[in-house]
Amino acid sequence: MNKLNDLIEVEGYENEEDLMNEIMYDSVNPGICMNPGCDYTTTVEPDCHDGWCEFCETNTVKSATELLLF
Repeated sequence: MNKLNDLIEVEGYENEEDLMNEIMYDSVNPGICMNPGCDYTTTVEPDCHDGWCEFCETNTVKSATELLLF
């Protein structure tokens, strides 16, 4: 399972479309750590691609918007 699917599952959405509809006009997004084996999630700005992971202590959190667009 890829990180976008992990984020969808953790946040309780049914699919990518539900997630996109929920965050489209919001000023914050759910984000997930991109390191293998880490499923740390947090709230980040929509353009976040190097947010801080509290678990790994690395700048590896990406927002849902970044994951959906790229």
